[in-house]
This record gives sequence, C-alpha cells and structure tokens, in this order.
Amino acid sequence: MYNGETADDIAKRKGLRYREDILDNMGSDELIANLFRISQTEQKLRKDNIKTEKEANDTHYTIGKNIREVIAKNGGTMPEDLPTPEKSLKQLEKENNKSLRKN
Repeated sequence: MYNGETADDIAKRKGLRYREDILDNMGSDELIANLFRISQTEQKLRKDNIKTEKEANDTHYTIGKNIREVIAKNGGTMPEDLPTPEKSLKQLEKENNKSLRKN
C-alpha cells in the first residue's frame, strides 16, 4: 500500500526507533486504511483458501494496490504522504496512565 516501501522503509521514513510499532505511529486516516487492508486481506485469504506464503504475500500486495487505487481515485492523500503524529499511541497511553495515577 506504500508504493513498494517495505516495513523497514516506512519505519525509517517515519523516524521510528528499532522495534517501534509502525501502527502505533499513524494518524487516523493512515491507520484506518491499513486496518481496512489487513481486514480485506484476511477475508480473501480465508475465502480463497490461500495456504502458501507466496500466495498470501501476493494477495496482501494486490489488496494494498487496490486500496491505493481507491485512495487515488477519490483524491485522497497517499499513506506515505500523511504526517506522522508527534506522539505515538504508546506515548499517549503512558501520559494518560500517569495522569490517571495522579488523580
């Protein structure tokens, strides 16, 4: 869905630390697109009884490409062009937990 970028490429572009979760560092539009891609891929893997890793990878790529086409057709912003939030989900959770403990 990221025009050929690997997970490592995305992490580097977003400036993430080693092993920091990419999904925790997305704004809502990017996260929603990725969750939709994941959901659609899972459905297709089940529906078509896909078993091999190569077929699963090909399916994953095709679904991502299709979602990219819909985003472009609707005039949306491509995932790689969306801003990375200043704080990750983990950072926000940590801050929230600290404030809850104070109260």
